[in-house]
Amino acid sequence: MKILGIETSCDETGVAIFDTDTNSIISEQLYSQASKHAEYGGVVPELASRDHLKKLVPLIDLTINKSGYDLQSIDAIAYTAGPGLRGPLLIGASMAKAISMTINKPSIGIHHMEAHLLINLLENPAPSFPFLTLLISGGHCLLINAKALGDYEILGQTLDDAVGEAFDKVAKILDLGYPGGPKIESLAKEGNPKSFNFPRPMTNKKNFDFSFSGLKTAVYYEFKKIHEIDDYKKADLAASFQAAVADTLLIKTKEAMDSTGLEELVIGGGVASNKYIRSKLVEGLKDKKIYFPPIRRCTDNGAMIAYAGSFYMQDIQESLDLNIRPRWPLSELVNG
Repeated sequence: MKILGIETSCDETGVAIFDTDTNSIISEQLYSQASKHAEYGGVVPELASRDHLKKLVPLIDLTINKSGYDLQSIDAIAYTAGPGLRGPLLIGASMAKAISMTINKPSIGIHHMEAHLLINLLENPAPSFPFLTLLISGGHCLLINAKALGDYEILGQTLDDAVGEAFDKVAKILDLGYPGGPKIESLAKEGNPKSFNFPRPMTNKKNFDFSFSGLKTAVYYEFKKIHEIDDYKKADLAASFQAAVADTLLIKTKEAMDSTGLEELVIGGGVASNKYIRSKLVEGLKDKKIYFPPIRRCTDNGAMIAYAGSFYMQDIQESLDLNIRPRWPLSELVNG
């Protein structure tokens, strides 16, 4: 079975084809709108919707052409139904339903965060249920006990800013531009992570929740104290902030693993592409099995949607309704 995956939850347009016979992604394309939103310092939903509308059909054509097949060879379509921005979600869902009607093949809406979680199962070696999942992205920061397919217990989540959001806001403070994550990671390589003693938020709390708003504010106040800011000071601020985030993620994740007794950790989401954070987690959890997706699959992509769709094709109840859910807690997945 060949499944076409469409991802349009935010500012990446992703398309891919997963082949269940070979258990592999046979073709994929990804377009990022980051440069278009950079001048605004963040994603503008209306602009994101318009760009998905322009890019989606050409990307689908290119993905199918490069696969060596044609549209009629597609057996099913999977698309991101949520969570995400309403306009972009509607673009992807509408396209999926249109293709479904055209070729008379089923379509299914996929939970965006579950797709990030499941894409690791495509790797070799792969984790096996149950395992702990740390999902870190621009809009999410979650610790999840993944008990089985579709059975996820949220152990902890951010109470305010997500990790990627905190990176974007600190990058704005330092006048680095958008998106903040790659820019801070690059600048931090030139800085001293011990220059500033930033807090490790909520690490003294007896729960697995996160909070990064206060850390962002601490960076702001230190920045304002510096009378003559130069590139060296900015690098030190970036490095110290990044170290605080990495330590916080490590402490919370280790506590969650110790509490649950789980031995395998799956890490996903855009921030999982940060090599410094990766290395800190690997170093701090040497006695655990840790699984990262390839860097190219950390950010939103069509491959994860196509692959996730392969798990649910037998459960399809076809409808022409555009059942998107911009707000869709992962814990509600089982109940639809």
